[in-house]
Amino acid sequence: MRWIESPHAASIFPGLSDLVSTALLRRGIQTEAEARAFLSPASYPPTPSSALPGMEAALERIASALRRREHLCVWGDFDVDGQTATAILVETLGQLGGQVSYHIPVRAKESHGVNLPVLKELIDHGAQLIVTCDTGISAHEAVRYARSRGVDMVITDHHDIGESLPEAAAVTNPKLLPHHHPLAHLPGAGVAYKLAEALGGPASNPETLLDLVALGTVADLAILRGETRYHVQRGLAQLRQTPRLGLRAMYELAEIRPENLTESHIGFTLGPRLNALGRLEDANPAVDLLTTHDPMRARVLAAHLEGLNAQRKLLCDQVTLAAEAQLRADPALLAAPVLILAHPTWPGGVVGIVAARLVERYGKPAILLTIGADGLTRGSARSIEGLHITEAIAAQKDLLRNYGGHPMAAGLGLETEKLPEFRRRLARTVEKMLAESQVQEAVLEVEGWLELGDLLLERAADIEQLAPFGPGNERLVLASRALRLESAAPVGKSGEHVRLTVTDAAGHSQTVLWWNGGSQELPQGVFDLAYTLRTSDYKGQKQVTVELADFRAEQQPQVEIRGRSLEVLDWRREAHPQALLAACDFPCQVWAEAEHKNQVNGRGRHELEPAETLVIWTTPPYGEVLREALERAAPRRVILVCQDPQQNFLERLAGVVKFVVNQRGGNARLAVLAAATGETLLAVRLGLVALSKQGQLTVELDEGGEVRLAWSQSAVQPAAAGGIQLQLEASLQETQAYRKFFKAAANPIEASGETII
Repeated sequence: MRWIESPHAASIFPGLSDLVSTALLRRGIQTEAEARAFLSPASYPPTPSSALPGMEAALERIASALRRREHLCVWGDFDVDGQTATAILVETLGQLGGQVSYHIPVRAKESHGVNLPVLKELIDHGAQLIVTCDTGISAHEAVRYARSRGVDMVITDHHDIGESLPEAAAVTNPKLLPHHHPLAHLPGAGVAYKLAEALGGPASNPETLLDLVALGTVADLAILRGETRYHVQRGLAQLRQTPRLGLRAMYELAEIRPENLTESHIGFTLGPRLNALGRLEDANPAVDLLTTHDPMRARVLAAHLEGLNAQRKLLCDQVTLAAEAQLRADPALLAAPVLILAHPTWPGGVVGIVAARLVERYGKPAILLTIGADGLTRGSARSIEGLHITEAIAAQKDLLRNYGGHPMAAGLGLETEKLPEFRRRLARTVEKMLAESQVQEAVLEVEGWLELGDLLLERAADIEQLAPFGPGNERLVLASRALRLESAAPVGKSGEHVRLTVTDAAGHSQTVLWWNGGSQELPQGVFDLAYTLRTSDYKGQKQVTVELADFRAEQQPQVEIRGRSLEVLDWRREAHPQALLAACDFPCQVWAEAEHKNQVNGRGRHELEPAETLVIWTTPPYGEVLREALERAAPRRVILVCQDPQQNFLERLAGVVKFVVNQRGGNARLAVLAAATGETLLAVRLGLVALSKQGQLTVELDEGGEVRLAWSQSAVQPAAAGGIQLQLEASLQETQAYRKFFKAAANPIEASGETII
């Protein structure tokens, strides 16, 4: 894994450390108001429920059902997100006086989605309105059947949308919103909560439901930005004082001190226990656990979850060992671009967990399948960043009975006899998608270097201001140099984890936890260590916990730039830099990109040559671009002008593409396109793929960086375009944050980690 060192800036946010301030900038937070809203839910302006598409129609139909005393049935899903979403709607509709029942599919019998035989049975027993949560966006056949019986369906879901929406009475799904919308990343529980909020439940204080929302959101690995982050922040506070008897019984059995509960307790303790119910048995009792007012019932259900969780752990370990054995026995399976393994005895409830383990270990997408006695094979897929696994699976839909999911995870079923063909075709599809998306080697972004003596409780508490952590707001990765391993001890019932003791040259020592490191090789000699730092609670006492992220052989901390000294002239606040440049009595090489290049007769990054003076006219898009430019020019003097490109990136890229296709025969180098747009290579790759998914362009890119472009009139691929657009927006946010840092830092060259010798 390649390490990338993030640049640091002096704090521009009052009261925050440089480390936290820089982390906020890297997350696209650019103003003091945005920083307050990110860090404190009291400063965040909630988005009205009416902003969700389809909400008005859903409210009208449900209000009508409540007035007419119709029998409502909430149809959920068996994971934690589905369980909590179901509990939210059942509790809300019940308190509003509704006649409400609920159904969560039994995984082993029904799989995901709205199962027609069960739907028929529910309607036969009197259901007059079906309200789905965390499911239903692809339930076209079920909606048509219900309508034929005179029963409406209201769909609330958050999964990817297909070519068309079901013809339901209402469909509300945040995937219908732009990616940057505050509600765009709501999980099923979040959508259910916004519906409950709009309905005025429970008892007109819907925030009492946020404990359930936080559970479902964190367990579903939702992106913690916008409203989704706000829900988890408020929900964690609610969980610490929840009156729900089922949750309090779970706390007691899991030995959780509620006042210290964090998102980690949901992810590693509460979530797995609730998930075990849906994976191994019937998840319907989870709704009872989350809503019961009977203390005895709460304790019985919580104790049952403890037993199932222990069983889940054992089954996961057994399936993992069996999967590894298959890979050892048949190297061709491991050589494929996607790992596809199957066995008749693997429990369907745990194959997804094991697939995720294989992805983490081998860095490839993985699918684990259970071969059924009924001639059907069912399973779960997990993916790597940059590969939309559900899109890859959908390309083989003619072979499948069913499928569905997210960019990073999916479920599927097919006839067993079609498995060999599915394996061959999916491998080709994944190989092509990986080539198109230009998925790069895994990188680890190190956000700060510390001495072991600096790993204090105060430092960890400072970082915890950024919590809750998760997708979209990962924990800060820090690092220390030149360490040695003093001791290592196994941790866990089977020694699957390791407790390391490391020391530095100054004599400081530190305990480091290495989760799932029991079978890995220990660091040797002198090494650099990357880790996360957090506060934890042990027997009521706050302490620092250091968790290993990666290690490498000791390396020199910074890149050397040729030249003995570097003079920096700062023109960033000059009103007329062009006049100053014209008045210079020494020759200057001007590094200017995008629209700036013609304005000042500049050169792109790929055109720079050795020069005494380098004028940085266009603000660099990222630290590595700056580093490469300084190495090319090897200047003794740098003049900082630092103006940002003004035109929208995709518009700028489209204009460059038009020129290349019409005037250059469609041939160009990726580096030239990056300079012409003033962006990173990654953003240009993603931008080209985005244009191709919109049906405008065909793109061929070889390993040497040569690009061949041609106009196209192919069909638009909305699901693929959406996934690429999300990655592109994240990349552009990184550029925006870096440019803000570069313009704010007192000496951005030095702050970017460049050493002048």
